[in-house]
Amino acid sequence: MASSVSSQHDQVLVEVKSFARILTLNRPKQLNALSLHMISRLLELFLAYEEDPNVKLVILKGKGRAFCTGGDVAAVVHDIRTGGWRAGANHFMKGYTLNYLMATYSKPQVSLLNGIVMGGGNGASMHGRFRVATENSLFAMPETAVGLFPDVGASYFLSRLPGFFGEYVGLTGARLDGAEMLACGLATHFVPSAKLPMLEAALCAVDSGDPEIISSIIGRYSEQPSLKEQSVYNRLDVIDRCFSQKTVEEILSALEREVVNRRDRWISATVQTLKRASPTSLKISLRSIRVGRFQGVGPCLVREYRMVCHVLRGEFSNDFLEGYRAILLDKDKNPKWEPSKLELVTDTKVDRYFSKVNNEDGEDLKLPVRSKFNLPPYVVAKL
Repeated sequence: MASSVSSQHDQVLVEVKSFARILTLNRPKQLNALSLHMISRLLELFLAYEEDPNVKLVILKGKGRAFCTGGDVAAVVHDIRTGGWRAGANHFMKGYTLNYLMATYSKPQVSLLNGIVMGGGNGASMHGRFRVATENSLFAMPETAVGLFPDVGASYFLSRLPGFFGEYVGLTGARLDGAEMLACGLATHFVPSAKLPMLEAALCAVDSGDPEIISSIIGRYSEQPSLKEQSVYNRLDVIDRCFSQKTVEEILSALEREVVNRRDRWISATVQTLKRASPTSLKISLRSIRVGRFQGVGPCLVREYRMVCHVLRGEFSNDFLEGYRAILLDKDKNPKWEPSKLELVTDTKVDRYFSKVNNEDGEDLKLPVRSKFNLPPYVVAKL
């Protein structure tokens, strides 16, 4: 038992460096997928550091080739099958609470995104004040491919990207490199990975939690990377034309018209990606991002929690469990979605995912009370 507790604590490594605390996600074999223990531990540490006057800066990074590839989906599915949907929802409840704490944190959080950052890994970083990409960074929100939707507050941060780039990224699960992350605002800085040790040392040497001072230190090591010629960010005109459409069906039709006019292989690949995704996931994801444009991060997380509870209950569709089977378990990459076509996912069915869970076990997400008067202005919107 003692060994088990010790190994759990090793999942988040803590270094005390003067007025800074360095937290390292330490499940490299699992690409730092967030276990429930890791989420609970991060919550505990962030809450403690906010009350500690000796802590002025929190640095978050991952061990190995990933910052964090998201939540531990296998553990969530196991909990659903053994303890019911509510057990699985507990993972998301804790995770969303951590996301909100980071989004409203009164001290600077510097996330070093030197590797893969997907799904829940974005929830643990995008809400923080500073997000440092490198040439090794790889961003994605691939949830529609596994019967879920971009959550962890993604309806907040994706909806605030330029034009309709957030809709594109959220619906397709497109992978972005460090230069693209910086260009669209997902990253605040780009620092070559070789310079990260020097950056860490410089951050730990400063006796300040002033965001402007922290930003100037990161800026000393930052570069302005060039976008690759074939970067999707160079296709913003097409993305805006197509992904500004009102419905998923209209988005697909617009893309197919572009294929005829331009014969661009990227457009054809985007069409095929959307056709492989869960129709239900596409519909609720688009609605979520559109609604998120007009909501703060707290209401976005509360709404996303309602949505994820409906997904886990499987009352309207079992696409999440089927997506897990086809993509992550059996890996046949041939999920049998139900409903199987976009036109079968009506607006009425989509509405259900945004309604309160009518169940004695269902309750809305209760976010911690945060005093607006004690928070610096930059926590209101970081993108």
